[in-house]
Amino acid sequence: MRILITGGAGFVPSSLADALLTNPDTDLVLTDNFLTGRKENIPVHPRCRFIKCDVNNYNEMAPIFSAFGFDYVFHYAAVVGVKRTLDNPVMVLNDIQGIKNILDLSKSTGVKRIFFSSSSEVYGEPVHLPQHEHTTPLNSRLPYAVVKNVGESFCRSYQQEYGLDFTLFRFFNTYGPKQSPDFVVSRFIDAALAGKDITVYGDGMQTRTFCYIDDNAEACINAMMQNLFVNDVVNVGNDKAITIVELAEIIIRLTGSSSKIVHLPPLPEGDMTRRQPDIQNMLKLLKRDFTSLEEGLQKIISLRKNN
Repeated sequence: MRILITGGAGFVPSSLADALLTNPDTDLVLTDNFLTGRKENIPVHPRCRFIKCDVNNYNEMAPIFSAFGFDYVFHYAAVVGVKRTLDNPVMVLNDIQGIKNILDLSKSTGVKRIFFSSSSEVYGEPVHLPQHEHTTPLNSRLPYAVVKNVGESFCRSYQQEYGLDFTLFRFFNTYGPKQSPDFVVSRFIDAALAGKDITVYGDGMQTRTFCYIDDNAEACINAMMQNLFVNDVVNVGNDKAITIVELAEIIIRLTGSSSKIVHLPPLPEGDMTRRQPDIQNMLKLLKRDFTSLEEGLQKIISLRKNN
C-alpha cells in the first residue's frame, strides 16, 4: 500500500505514520510545510519518504500524486491550535484550497479512499451529550470549525459526483509524547516538571475528554484495514470527561510537582464549556479498552523526565 499523509510532521499525523510503518506492506510519503510541524517528529525509516511542500499549492502537490500513485490518502494538514486559529482566521480559511487540491488529485489518480481529519469543534457548544455523529447539530461558527465542516461537505460531494470514497474522522482532544507544547496536556506537564504555575482559563470547570495517541492511530488504521465507515463519519476519542482543573491536579500529583494552579481570564471565544463524544462507533474501531488518562500521562511524563 502506498499511503500519503499530509501534515506529516505534526503530532497526530507523524504518530499515525509510526504506527503504519509497523506493517511491512506499507510505503509512506509524508508532506508538510512546517507551519506547526516539527522535523524531529518525522519517522526515519526506509519505507517513509518526506517531501516539504504546501498542500494549499496545487502545483507543489500534483507532481507528488503523479509520481507515487497512492492507494490511500490521510489528509491531516491544517492550521491547528485554539489561539493560533483565533488569531489567524484568514490563514485558517485558506485551508479550504488544500482540501480541494487533495480531493481533485485523489479522484484523478485512482486513490481508493481519502481519510479527512475533521474535529469535535464542528459540534460547537453542545446541545446534548454525548455528541453523536448523525444526531448532534453542528453549530460552531469559528473559522476552524467552519473549514472542517466545509471539508466534510467536499468529501461527500466528491463521492457523490466522482465516486471518491472517504471516511471522516472527528477527532476529540488527542494527547501524546509528540504533542506541541502549546496544547493543554503538554503545557501542563512541562509547567509541572519545571515547578512553574499551571495557568487555566476561567474557572477551569470546562470539561474535556482525552484520547491517547495510540488509541487514535489504531482506530484510524483499523478503519482503513478493515474497510469500516466507508463514506461515513466517526468520532475518534475517549468519552471519559474531566474538568481542566482536575487534569491539572492529576498532572501535579503524577509529577510530584509543587506547581500552583493559577486562573487567567476566560478566552473570549473558542473555549467550549463541555465536549464528549458518543463512542459507539469508536469502540467498533478500537475493539479494546481505552488507554486510561493516568496511564497515558505517565508515559509522557516518563519520557519527558528521561530526555
